[in-house]
Amino acid sequence: MNPPLVLGSTSTYRRQLLERLGLPFTCARPEVDETPADGEDPAALAIRLAQAKAETVAAGTLDAWVIGSDQVAALHGRPLGKPGGRAAAIAQLTAMSGRSVTFHTALALARAGQPTLQACDRTEVVFRTLQADEIARYVDAEQPFDCAGSFKCEGLGIVLFDAIRSDDPTALIGLPLIATARLLRAAGYALP
Repeated sequence: MNPPLVLGSTSTYRRQLLERLGLPFTCARPEVDETPADGEDPAALAIRLAQAKAETVAAGTLDAWVIGSDQVAALHGRPLGKPGGRAAAIAQLTAMSGRSVTFHTALALARAGQPTLQACDRTEVVFRTLQADEIARYVDAEQPFDCAGSFKCEGLGIVLFDAIRSDDPTALIGLPLIATARLLRAAGYALP
């Protein structure tokens, strides 16, 4: 029998992805300060936040394994946050037009008294050259204000790209399921 599983996130995207694995789980909100340290590398930031989310929830959860995940988009090595609103989303997409953006999607699996397991997926998204009116139409149609990079690749956002390069297509949505399944198996979960 699998131990209890908790998703240390309130993200609907991550919840929907984890549901694909067919394991019962609950969700808990991790209380973690997501402010990057001065000069912190985007991949290191994603890993640090995923670990902090998993370990924070695990500290208050008996006998459960907790999944924490975080995604940091980087343009020219600098982290991009979630836009939060229309103007910021338009500014992000304008800055990414015609460029490659790297998305670091980190994952941590923690249980009180056990070593934390970690993984990090690197996805490169190549944006096509975007016109201002295309960006505005996209932002108004999908309102991707809670998404790193200001798009939803599982929706209309796919039209913004020339290419996506990744080992795991689910990572860009917010939870790398290939790595998640690998870490869960390592923790003793029975998966197909």
